[in-house]
Amino acid sequence: MFKRLGETGSAITIEIDGKAVRAQSGDTVAAAMLAAGIEHCRTTPVSGASRAPYCLMGVCFECLVTIDGVGSRQGCLVPVRDGMRIETQQGKREAGR
Repeated sequence: MFKRLGETGSAITIEIDGKAVRAQSGDTVAAAMLAAGIEHCRTTPVSGASRAPYCLMGVCFECLVTIDGVGSRQGCLVPVRDGMRIETQQGKREAGR
């Protein structure tokens, strides 16, 4: 569904839900997930519906993910770095996490 317009950064490896994924330096977490074919970042706490990045500029909060153990981070605002661990969020965040 999403296609890169060109190679802009050096190739790095990140981990998404336990799987190694290639990304480009300069990508945001949300952009790297979309480029890798990952269609959603989280599920809603009430109905469990899948949610995907929407605005890609930090306004809508649809791209919340857990990054290196810290939950509810906006993936569209966080640049990727080599070795970063990203997890999709399922429902509401646990207390103390």
